[in-house]
Amino acid sequence: MKNTSILIVMYHYVRNLSNSRYPGIKGLSVNHFYQQIEYFKSKFNFISAEQLIHAINGTRTLPLNPLLLTFDDGYIDHYTNVFPILHRENIPAFFSMPGKILAEHKLLDVNKIHFILASTSLYKLLNMIYERLDYYRGTEYNIPSNEELYKKLAVASRFDCAEVIFIKRLLQVELEEKLRNRIVDDLFSNCIPLKEKSFAEELYMNFEHVALMKREGMCFGIHGYDHYWMNRLTPEELAKDIQLALATLSGIVNSKEWICCYPYGSYSDDVIAYIKQQGAVAGFTTVVDLADLNRYDRYMLPRFDTNDFPPISQQYLEFYNSGL
Repeated sequence: MKNTSILIVMYHYVRNLSNSRYPGIKGLSVNHFYQQIEYFKSKFNFISAEQLIHAINGTRTLPLNPLLLTFDDGYIDHYTNVFPILHRENIPAFFSMPGKILAEHKLLDVNKIHFILASTSLYKLLNMIYERLDYYRGTEYNIPSNEELYKKLAVASRFDCAEVIFIKRLLQVELEEKLRNRIVDDLFSNCIPLKEKSFAEELYMNFEHVALMKREGMCFGIHGYDHYWMNRLTPEELAKDIQLALATLSGIVNSKEWICCYPYGSYSDDVIAYIKQQGAVAGFTTVVDLADLNRYDRYMLPRFDTNDFPPISQQYLEFYNSGL
C-alpha cells in the first residue's frame, strides 16, 4: 500500500461488556479488542502519532501498510483494558480526552446520554423527553414542536437508528445549552441509580493514569475542554475551550506541536484556522476513509471505526483496496 495512505482507527469504550453494569453501552469487548490487535499485527505496521506528524511534514517516510490507533474521551477502559495490551505488544497509540474530566472530575453530558440510552428502552426514553419538551415549551424557551424536531434530527447513522440519533442530536446540540443540561440532568437522575460524582470517578482516567501512559510512550492530544461541537461555538467560546484544554493538559500535550481530535468530528474553516494558530499540526475527524496525505488536508484526517474491522466486520476493505 502507498506510504501516503494511513489507516487511522477510532475507539471509545473497550470493556467487558457482558459482565458490566451497563451491557447496553456501545463499545468493543476486551476479547474483541485483543483479537483485533492480533489481526492488525498480521496485516499492518503500527505507527505512532509522532511518525504521522513527521510524514505530514515530509521529514520521514512511513512503513508499508501503516496503521494508527486512536482512543477518544479518556475512559478508564483505556488505562485498565487497552494500555496493558498495547504496552505488552509495544504498540504506540494516540489518546485524547476533554480537559474538564481531568480538571473538574465532572460527568460530561455526552456520557450521561450514552448511559441513559444504555439503561432505558427507547420507547420510554422518547416519552420522557417529549414530556419534558412539552413542559418547557412556551415558558422561557422557544422550542419547535416534537414532530418538527423529530423530522429534522432523526436520521439514522452507520451505527445508530433514527430514534437514537434524534435523542443524541437533540440533547447534544439542538436545544439551547441551559435547557439541554436541565433535561439531561433530570433524565440521568431518573435513569441511573448512582451519584454523578461517583459515576465520573469510575468512568474516566485521572492525571496519574495519563502521566504513566505518557511516560511509557503513549501520545496525547486535545479533545476540547467541554466536549462541545466546535463548529457551533463562537470565536470567543472556541478560544476559551481550546485554551482551557491546553492549560489542563500542560506537560502532557506538547503545546507547540499537537493534534486536535474534534469532538463529534465537528470542525469548520474557522476552527482549523484557530487551532493552527495555537500550535495544532493535524486534526482527526470522524469521516470514514483512508487518510491519504496527498488527498486530505492535515487538519481533516479521516478515521475508521473499530467496528469496521475483524472480528466485527471487514467494511474497511472497501476503502482499503481502492487505495492500493
